[in-house]
Amino acid sequence: MERGLVVGAGPGARARIQALLGCLVKVLLWVASALLYFGSEQAARLLGSPCLRRLYHAWLAAVVIFGPLLQFHVNPRTIFASHGNFFNIKFVNSAWGWTCTFLGGFVLLVVFLATRRVAVTARHLSRLVVGAAVWRGAGRAFLLIEDLTGSCFEPLPQGLLLHELPDRRSCLAAGHQWRGYTVSSHTFLLTFCCLLMAEEAAVFAKYLAHGLPAGAPLRLVFLLNVLLLGLWNFLLLCTVIYFHQYTHKVVGAAVGTFAWYLTYGSWYHQPWSPGSPGHGLFPRPHSSRKHN
Repeated sequence: MERGLVVGAGPGARARIQALLGCLVKVLLWVASALLYFGSEQAARLLGSPCLRRLYHAWLAAVVIFGPLLQFHVNPRTIFASHGNFFNIKFVNSAWGWTCTFLGGFVLLVVFLATRRVAVTARHLSRLVVGAAVWRGAGRAFLLIEDLTGSCFEPLPQGLLLHELPDRRSCLAAGHQWRGYTVSSHTFLLTFCCLLMAEEAAVFAKYLAHGLPAGAPLRLVFLLNVLLLGLWNFLLLCTVIYFHQYTHKVVGAAVGTFAWYLTYGSWYHQPWSPGSPGHGLFPRPHSSRKHN
């Protein structure tokens, strides 16, 4: 009889457990949704503040100029001090690819949901094409500087022996080392990506203020961009602490800032440009005219 009672109570107990699990899932989804909406609202308000964006430029300058001083106060054997660490290989070396993927999705969603026009969306996405051209052009310029300022050396047990080989290719072909002035391409790229992402993500505050569609997918993409921006800041700090010579890092960051100024700070405000972030997305307020 006891066995029959236990068996008979089984389906009811399973139903109660399933109902409890269903309620738990609903609560977790509600909490996740609330955190998503709250986090995206606060991050949009933070990034949308013009004052904080100006302070952000000062923050990046301070990281590059004073960050190397931290090398005397950190552990030189940490994972971030190795050129072969996971973050350096998977993220820093492919920083532009990550930036284009995450930021491209955000710009695509914001512009298309605000305008429903493919041509306007393509125009705003072309800023990433310009950024890719800047990155490629800067990389080639840095290699040219290294070629023009370099010399060929042969490593010996006693030190380095200078050779009169005329260029990098012949030097490396002979098994020697070419050493010239090497602008830090990682510092350039991380600085440029930080400034670019902060500028693009700042549009979301105005997007929300105009009451445009902002569902969970768009908010999630926005927060992923915010997290990536935070990661770039952290990896920039690690780069200036552990890698490259001081002037190489400062020059790289200065070139990255100058590239941002030429594009986002100047050219994109012209009518014959891809347009600045948010341009043409939101209705302009009608100015009231006073009649005498």
